[in-house]
This record gives sequence, C-alpha cells and structure tokens, in this order.
Amino acid sequence: MDTESWKLFRSVCLLSFLLGSCFVYQSLHAGVAAQEEDTQPAVTLQVNASNGAGRLIPDTLFGIFFEEINHAGAGGLWAELVSNRGFEAGGQNTPSNIWPWSIVGDQSSIYVATDRSSCFERNKIALRMDVICDSNGCPSGGVGVYNPGYWGMNIEEGKKYKVAFYVRSTGDIDLSVSLTSSNGSMTLASEKIIGSATDVSKWTKKEVLLEAKGTDHGARLQLTTTKKGSLWIDQVSAMPVDTYKGHGFRKDLYQMMVDIKPRFIRFPGGCFVEGEWLSNAFRWKETVGPWEERPGHFGDVWKYWTDDGLGHFEFFQLAEDIGAAPIWVFNNGISHNDEVETASIMPFVQEALDGIEFARGDANSTWGSVRAAMGRQEPFELKYVAIGNEDCGKTYYRGNYIVFYDAIKKAYPDIKIISNCDGSSRPLDHPADYYDFHIYTSASSLFSMYHQFDGTSRKGPKAFVSEYAVTGKDAGTGSLLAALAEAAFLIGLEKNSDIVEMASYAPLFVNTNDRRWNPDAIVFNSSHLYGTPSFWVQRFFAESSGSTLLTSTLKGNSSSLVASAISWKNSSQDYIRIKAVNFGDSSVNLKVLVTGLDPNVMKVSGSKRTVLTSTNVMDENSFTQPEKVVPQESLLEIAEEDLTVVLPPHSFSSFDLLKESAKIRKPVSDSSSSYQKTSTV
Repeated sequence: MDTESWKLFRSVCLLSFLLGSCFVYQSLHAGVAAQEEDTQPAVTLQVNASNGAGRLIPDTLFGIFFEEINHAGAGGLWAELVSNRGFEAGGQNTPSNIWPWSIVGDQSSIYVATDRSSCFERNKIALRMDVICDSNGCPSGGVGVYNPGYWGMNIEEGKKYKVAFYVRSTGDIDLSVSLTSSNGSMTLASEKIIGSATDVSKWTKKEVLLEAKGTDHGARLQLTTTKKGSLWIDQVSAMPVDTYKGHGFRKDLYQMMVDIKPRFIRFPGGCFVEGEWLSNAFRWKETVGPWEERPGHFGDVWKYWTDDGLGHFEFFQLAEDIGAAPIWVFNNGISHNDEVETASIMPFVQEALDGIEFARGDANSTWGSVRAAMGRQEPFELKYVAIGNEDCGKTYYRGNYIVFYDAIKKAYPDIKIISNCDGSSRPLDHPADYYDFHIYTSASSLFSMYHQFDGTSRKGPKAFVSEYAVTGKDAGTGSLLAALAEAAFLIGLEKNSDIVEMASYAPLFVNTNDRRWNPDAIVFNSSHLYGTPSFWVQRFFAESSGSTLLTSTLKGNSSSLVASAISWKNSSQDYIRIKAVNFGDSSVNLKVLVTGLDPNVMKVSGSKRTVLTSTNVMDENSFTQPEKVVPQESLLEIAEEDLTVVLPPHSFSSFDLLKESAKIRKPVSDSSSSYQKTSTV
C-alpha cells in the first residue's frame, strides 16, 4: 500500500472510530437517560405535616356490622354447639320435624316424637322418647337421639364441654351423654346420668362436664339409653368451657373482630331486624332472660332457625368486651312485606324504649331489673340507635320515624338517632343525628366513589356508611379486586370524615356451609377460619379512628391512584402513615414529600411498609390457602424526608414514617439532598 493510500485508509478508520464512539456514547447516554426516566417518580404525594394543618378523624370512624346472616351467630360467633336445642324449629304444631336431630336405633327399638309438654311457657315443644327395647334387646350402644350441631361439632382433645338439658320420666333413667365421632363409631367423651323415678317425675335440669379424649371437627352429641320406658328431654345445650371471658363467644372468631380494632358495632341487622314478615322479625324481648326460656324464632329473610342464645343482652356484652360503642338497630313496625300504620305504632315505640331501658336503666327499673337478674347490675353504654333498616321508601316510614324520634329524644335526649334515608345528595326532610348510607356495587364503581362525599353539604346530620362492599362477578367469594376498590372507597371516607363519622363493611361473617351472601369478610366452619382480602383491608385502617388526617395532594398521572396520609400515635411513638391504592395494571413510582416539619426540630425516618397484592386480581383466600392474599410487611428505609416507592399493579400499600427529634446536623449540599432512596416492593 503506497503512502497516499495508507493516509486515506488511516483517515477513514479514524473517522469511523470517532463516528462509532459517538454512536456508542449516544446509545449509552440514551439508555442511561431512559433508565433514569424509568426510575423517576410518575406521581408525587405532597403531605403537609405542620402543626395545626391536619384535621382530627372521628374516634368512631371505622367499626363493624354484625348481622345474623350466613349463620354468623347461630353456628358461628355464639359458641353453642347444639342446633335446635329446644326442638322448636319444627313449629308449634305437633308432631313436628326435629331436624337436625336424628334417631339412634330403629322403629323396632325406639319411637321419637314431639309434644307440648315442656315446662317452659314460651317454648312448649319437648321431645318424647319411648324406648321399646331393654338392656337385653337394645343395640350395645343403646338407642336415643343425636345432634350434629352446625355441620359438625368441633371437639378437641383435652378440652372441656358443658352439657345441660332438662329431663323427666315415668320411671328410672339411665342415660349416656356422649360426644362421639361424626358417625357415632368412636366415643370422644361420655358420662352417665342415673336417676330414680321420683327424682325425675318432674322436669329436672341435669348437667355434665365432658373432657374430650380425642379430636373430631365433625363430631356430634348423643343421648342414649338401654333402659326401657318413656322419657322426655328439652333444652339441650353443649357449650365449650373455653369461650371468651366465659361470655359464650367463640374465641377465634372473636379475635378476628378484635384485630380490626372496631370503634363501634352495629347489631343485630340488617334485614334480620325487619323480617320478610313482622311475625318473624327479631324482637328483643324474646331474646333475654334465661337461655332455656327463650322461644327462638325463624329468620325468614335468611331462612334458618335461631335459638336466640345470642340475644339483646349478649350483643351489649359483646360490644363492651371488644371496646366498641353499641349501635342498636330495632324494628320500626315495618318488614319487607307488611307495615304498621303510624296511628298504631306506639306499641313498637314502647318496645324500643323498653329496649333502651334494658341497656341503660337502673337495676331497679322495670327492664333494668331483667338485665340485673341476668347478672349485670350496672347499665351498659348505649349512645346510638337506628330506627329500622333500609325502610326509607316504605309507605309509613317517615310517619313512624317521627313518632320514634320524638319519644326517644324526650326520654333520652343524649341518644343519637340514625335515619334510614340517605342525606348525601340532598337534605333530609326530617330530624336526625345521622343518616344511613348503603352501597353494594362493582369494583370500578366503588373505586370511583372515592369522591362520593366530596360535594355533600357539611350542614345537617352526619353520614353513617353502615354497609358497603363490592359484590357481583368482581367479588367472587372475596377477591383482591374487590378489596382494592373498597380500600380506595375507605380512603375517600377518611378524607371526608368531617361529614362521614362511621363506616362498616357488610356482611362480617359467613359459615361456609350456609352462604346466603357473597362476599364476606371472615369465612369459617366448625374449626377453621380465614379472612378475605376485604378483611385485611379493614386492618389497614385500624389506627385511623381518632387520628389526624393530614392534608395531602397527588400530582401527576394519578387516575388509577388514591392516597391519603394520617398522623397517629401508639404508646411511645409518633407516626405518619401513607396509604395508597394502585388500581391500575402497571407499577407506579410514588414520591412522597413531607413538608411542614422544622428540620432542626423534627425529622421522619423509615419504619414499616405493608403491601396487599397478588399475581391475579381475582385471587382469593381459602381453607387450603388461607394466606394466599394477605398483607406482607417489611422494613422501610428512607433518606431524610425523601421517599420514593414503587407501587405494584393492583395493590394496596401503607408506609409508616417515624417522626422523631432531629439531631444537630450539618447542612447538606444540593447534590446530597437530591438523593432518592428507592424501595421496590
């Protein structure tokens, strides 16, 4: 190659190298720029944490609503193991159906029927057993009856169970009281009750304490004998000794309620209060006094019998035990199908006044003395009552309501009264302290209802959102998608808590053997339970009631985001909690800027982050995977007040920032103060 050619070749190579380097540099720079752009926050949440800038959230904001639906009480929270313990479920005509009681033996050895021979005036049905065989001819295990409880009794080895029942006979008795396996083949615990004819010629109460020698989640209670003759039994109860404070509440279900930290409990319904017909409505006077004397009733809305062991007294006891304000909902003379005219409503008004006196009256008052006889001398706290449930559109509601309102305010001027009519979009045409707001809808609709109360007038009564949930195909039997929409809605209620003072999810419980409504917060059977994602969402708001709502503003593309900030304290620490729902299908970078704190006095540091999400928005929990969709906690680290986090798609996240006294620090340069700590979930 000659000199000129060499020079030309060298020049081309040099030019190519420079051009290539430039291209590589541009490519690398573009890649770095793109990467930096990807990690830049798309949305900023500005939080004003300065003193005096926040607004107190009502102490009562988040609570629970208990309704006797889905066997929530009978066969659920109320720990009674025997179903149809008084044989009344088949009706007052005899002979009647004794389901779920069944016969041990056959027609050649025993005859069983109901009659009206009970010693209890309000529940006259009793069970008569004519034992045809004797010790030589009866099966080895005897003959009699058994009760499987509510889809099986949960009997656990080493635990004790108190069995009580009433018996009478024309002769001597020799009864075996046993807890057995589901098919009766294995005895878990057993005791003999022997009595002479003179001992049991009249109705006599018998009690035994059984200690289980084995475990069976589907066990049953048996009453059997090999002694020929006729005997009657009635009011058969089997209760675990180990209930909460001995008050009769199933401990694991009770604990689930406690974990929500409810500030109020609304009870006992719901449609359960109304009934399809007034003849089957919940009437509180039939649910007080000794359990043996309670007649029970058929809840015709949800189609099952309740012995009303969980009655008026027990609901107030429950509220006190969990530290929640009781909100009593009573019938106002209206059911789903019949109504009492306003001119004739006074007996129902008096029944409501009597119910308040039962709770609040002196032990010497007419109905306070009934409470005292049940072992409670001092009154219960009762500050809220609701006149009916979802009855606003009924013909006589407004007329009836006014009569109730005037009578209650005259007798108890401090009691806050809740109307069934919605006042969120237009003023009520009658006096009230609160109005009830119910919403069941799709996930997208409830997410958009984050703004529901933004334009509500701040004058007049406060809002009580006593029933809310995502329902329909979005909900399944408790989906993540439903929970996320509910979380956004609750953040909206939190931000509007100057007008919304109370809110509760519905329904709370479902026995998986009798689903009358989908979805529900807590799912259980005789022995196991789990929380749906909607239950876990409520846990995120446990510290909100009584905290301080901080002014916060989202800036950026936030159409799929909802966020809020509160300031709350535990016994020794002061926190800022950020809650954010990402309802979209893409991750979002969220930068949180906390302003208003004097850097020389106070700073924030990371504490904890909690995220609820899953691989599919329709994921649910189950008995086989009870923690498939549950919050995941981890430590949160930040640089000074600057926090940037990645919100996963379809997620609900909370971030606790610890407020603490600032140490004397040297000023930081602009470059160091612009550093962002990115935390990826």
